[in-house]
Amino acid sequence: MVQQSRRIGAFDVSILHDGVFEAPLDVLIHADGEVARNEAVARWGKPKVSIIVNCFALKGADAITLVDAGTGPSWGKAMGHAPAAMEAAGIAPEDVARVLITHLHGDHALGLFDGDKPFFPNAEIIVPEADFGFYGDEANRARTPEKKQGAFAIAATLKKHYAGRIRSVPAGEAQAGITLIPLPGHSFGHSGYLIEGDGESLLLWGDALHLSDLQASDPAVGFVYDFDAATAVASRRGILERAAHENWLVSGGHVEGFRRVVRKGAGYELQPA
Repeated sequence: MVQQSRRIGAFDVSILHDGVFEAPLDVLIHADGEVARNEAVARWGKPKVSIIVNCFALKGADAITLVDAGTGPSWGKAMGHAPAAMEAAGIAPEDVARVLITHLHGDHALGLFDGDKPFFPNAEIIVPEADFGFYGDEANRARTPEKKQGAFAIAATLKKHYAGRIRSVPAGEAQAGITLIPLPGHSFGHSGYLIEGDGESLLLWGDALHLSDLQASDPAVGFVYDFDAATAVASRRGILERAAHENWLVSGGHVEGFRRVVRKGAGYELQPA
């Protein structure tokens, strides 16, 4: 896939393609129930879910920052291509000064690890305070459905391999020119990062949307992977409206290229920027 880049504020932002995740249609849910879900899927008209997986490289004047890290080798040969995309962009793992994680799911955080050692030997790992606090506390595992417990193991591995190099941050400035915006629901403390520029700003919204066309037109469509489906819908509606109002550029873990959000009927549309 052709690598895409934009200059935003102090950064040259490049999309690093990690791979494609595929799943059957039964991973889709709808806030209004099964009938609404079936109608939405029929309108969409696709035989399966096929989701691009991205992370991002931000080249600044004095350092390289990543937003998310891909899957590494953990999810099979269809994924785990972010290191090759980094190499093509002239970035070595030791060049990365920090990694901003949107949330502690495998397709965003497993790329931090290289077997039993850190993949980024010099990087500080920045994690949303709410996500790291929840999944970093094993006492919360018992009240989390079994199929949504994977982030606990990732948090534990992160603590082991990046001890002394983890910074959990609340809403607000995550680093100069980059603001953390909470978008809870998909995970407990799922968040996006707003890269602010003079002419235009770019929101990297993690997994606010997995399927740009379907969920923009009907934000009530969610995934079985959502930690709290109702909260995820509210976050999705809110950030779509805010991005449209602010005329931000947007991209994310599962958005192809850079887009702008425009209102369309009762929903929205992501148009190529």
